[in-house]
Amino acid sequence: MHASLMEQDKQKEIAFFDRYAEGTEYDVFTSEAKARLIEAFVRLSGLPKGARVADLGCGSGVFTNLLHQAGYDSTGVDISRKLVVAAQAKYPHLQFMEGDIEKLPFPSGSLDGVLLSGVFHHLPDTSKCAAEVFRVLRSGGKFVAFDPNRMNPFMYLYRDRSSPFYSPIGVTENERPVLAWEVAAAFEQAGFNASTEYLGGLAYRYVASTRTRGLLPIYNAIDAAFSRFGFLKRLRPFVLTSGAKP
Repeated sequence: MHASLMEQDKQKEIAFFDRYAEGTEYDVFTSEAKARLIEAFVRLSGLPKGARVADLGCGSGVFTNLLHQAGYDSTGVDISRKLVVAAQAKYPHLQFMEGDIEKLPFPSGSLDGVLLSGVFHHLPDTSKCAAEVFRVLRSGGKFVAFDPNRMNPFMYLYRDRSSPFYSPIGVTENERPVLAWEVAAAFEQAGFNASTEYLGGLAYRYVASTRTRGLLPIYNAIDAAFSRFGFLKRLRPFVLTSGAKP
């Protein structure tokens, strides 16, 4: 995922996510899967309760609320104003902000932690996002990002543009699975000490393609079975990247 001269079309991203503001389709994971992702954030960040954490790419606000329930002072940020309004209506006790992940609405050094909620793989040039995360975190602050893993056969076949079975349904034009080492390298170039883990067994409750949706129980069962084998960890469907600002 090298930095490129290609710029993300912000208006197309906003239009894409605005469509999900009035429904529940944006919430693709089961409750158990979402809980495991928050558990991973708690473990990898090591942040104490009360820490100020931003959920970047917060969408409908589900992870922002789960971070709050885990004891954090959480704020959600999303590029879609309609999603921010929907999230605020759903969780009125929390703060949500419209904002661009490449120009975050936070003062430098003002956050203890950042969760990048499946957003890094939307960016054709990841250097700006990584630099902004570095800027807004205090010294010693932590970030955790989760993204689809290009090394996973299902993610590659279904979501990588080079695959003969690629489906553009339910994804933006810039969205694609990532290679773990490239994500870690982007954060390291921004100044972080970054590390990688792989996560599987995150069951889906929804995908945009109606034809694929019928196969979800089969996919979820296969993923759960193969995620038990440690020697296959690099093939798990999600990359977890984490690190600290020195």
